[in-house]
Amino acid sequence: MIKLRREGILLEKTRNSFENKSVLNPGVVQDGKNVHVVYRAIDKNFVSSLGYARLEGPTKVVERWNKPFLYPKFKYESRGIEDPRITKIDDVYYLVYIVHDGKNCFLAYSYGKDILNLKRGGIISPTVTYSKAAKLFRYSKLKDDYYFYQAYYQQYGGKDIRVWDKDGCLFPEKVNGKFILMHRILPDIQIADFHDFKELKSDKYWTEYMMNMSKNVILENAYDFEERHLGGGAPPIKTKHGWLVIYHGTEESNHRRIYRGGAALFDLEDPTKLLARLPYPILSPEKDYELRGHVSQVVFPTGTSFFRDRLYIYYGAADSRIAVASVKIDDLLEELRANRVKTD
Repeated sequence: MIKLRREGILLEKTRNSFENKSVLNPGVVQDGKNVHVVYRAIDKNFVSSLGYARLEGPTKVVERWNKPFLYPKFKYESRGIEDPRITKIDDVYYLVYIVHDGKNCFLAYSYGKDILNLKRGGIISPTVTYSKAAKLFRYSKLKDDYYFYQAYYQQYGGKDIRVWDKDGCLFPEKVNGKFILMHRILPDIQIADFHDFKELKSDKYWTEYMMNMSKNVILENAYDFEERHLGGGAPPIKTKHGWLVIYHGTEESNHRRIYRGGAALFDLEDPTKLLARLPYPILSPEKDYELRGHVSQVVFPTGTSFFRDRLYIYYGAADSRIAVASVKIDDLLEELRANRVKTD
């Protein structure tokens, strides 16, 4: 079994008003020896914005802003901007994040050639109600859990609540000429491919997508540590053996939910094709800073960097801090290849 090495806590809350409750779930992009970190920051009113820090090497903080990097501006993000992921494709940075208005939860994005000066691009996930989505799901072969979550969210937010879409990130390059968005409509991980972001603002696009939902699922729960649901983590990493995906899985009991990190490998030419996955988590809550916090027993991987032969994984710890763990990339890939998925 592969085991990650803990590198410790990277960032904690400060006295700054926008991050005086907690910091967590960082989006990360590497530029040589510099690592840009855009993270979720929560204030004492439980409203999220995004903060910024820069690292020299994998763990040395050399810059940190005392003001938000991105803050709620529109009605659809009035209760927070959350859980960013960063991808650089060619010379453009893409920041995908969750926007929340207190009831509905969508994916949105910002983009630009300067990581410190991004332009908002708006919502890029479906805006249909769960009632309509459930009707569309019937055209596809989906498990009952999709309808369970429909009922779950309608009980939470009423009949007009929109589909919750989270854990969005882009692949770091186009595949077969298309952008690939990895995202999560509970309970599985799906991907959407498109030529232009304008397509994602079309009801027609998402109607056809949901009618073929089962074809868009790339990973569903298979092991105990992900029995409730799973979701995307860090943006996929291109390796010679396939797309390496670090994701999170959630286990639930009457007393708690436990979030852990998992690893899987997908085909380079067809990212819907699962090649290998580990039957156990590579990262679980063990340290005190992972076991106790704003939400206890959580490790939530959302970004990576690569130095020498080690992959550094950045994650939210107990929804209260940002921490780092690392692993030799070749060891992780070797372990994955020893756990290849059997095909018919």
